[in-house]
Amino acid sequence: MISSTHRQDRRPLMQRLAHVAEPYLYSAPALILIVAVMLVPLVLGISYAFRDIQLLNPFSGGFIGLDHFRALGQDQDFFRALKNTLWWTGASVLLQFVFGLILALLLDKPFRGRGLVQALVFLPWAVPSFLAGLNWAWLFNPVIGPLPHWLYALGLLDQPNNILSDPHLAMWGPIVANVWWGIPFFAITLLAALQAIPRDLYEAASIDGAGPVQRFLSITLPFLAPTIAITVLLRTVWVSNFADLIIVMTNGGPADRTQIVASYIFTQAFKRLDFGYASAIALVLLVLLLAYSMLIVFLRQTLLNKD
Repeated sequence: MISSTHRQDRRPLMQRLAHVAEPYLYSAPALILIVAVMLVPLVLGISYAFRDIQLLNPFSGGFIGLDHFRALGQDQDFFRALKNTLWWTGASVLLQFVFGLILALLLDKPFRGRGLVQALVFLPWAVPSFLAGLNWAWLFNPVIGPLPHWLYALGLLDQPNNILSDPHLAMWGPIVANVWWGIPFFAITLLAALQAIPRDLYEAASIDGAGPVQRFLSITLPFLAPTIAITVLLRTVWVSNFADLIIVMTNGGPADRTQIVASYIFTQAFKRLDFGYASAIALVLLVLLLAYSMLIVFLRQTLLNKD
């Protein structure tokens, strides 16, 4: 009799627990996949930063603590790559945003053949980054490419040389390729945000006598601000980690003038086969990008609270 009453008391509790756990059970396959694909490699990569893992050394693999980070603090090549990363990321994101905004504003106006122009504008985004790097490397080659001869004709170069071999100009090659490849991202997102702005606001502003610049500053820019914030944040993180074009076009040269942190990680891991040191560099880059992301989010929340 007691046992039967005990079972009757437990049944509602089990049903409540099953009801609470039901959503988690439905999402369990996705959570397991995320853990297996993302979290496990992340944890392993972080652990490698504190271990001596060199593929050519069969006796490596032991725990060495903070030795990699101490060596990193005295690595001048790393600090040069960090400085190059700031230049590479800042110039690329700024130019991509400016040209992307201009394209979005132009494509927001109705005209004949706009659909075809949009397809052509967004075409670079569909080109694989490896192929884009090869194409731009050929374009900058004075033997088979026209760009050095055009720059020479415009008086921008003393002679039609390959700027990718010039330590003072080499970084501009991957930056130009990256701008060409990344403009569609800003154009697509900003165009979608522009098309969501109510048109009657522009009509009312025109009736009040507002000019194009005033309408842009008082209507367009405030409506675009949230989209600009998130796209700049995402693109900055992506470009900082994006080493494909640099590896294909310059391989970090000449004299490490185009070496960024992401390509330096590639060099340490796959050329020097030092996965421990490469993981330490990657962990430092991760912390820097997390700090940047948190700062942008904090500033955005602060501005929203003031409004």
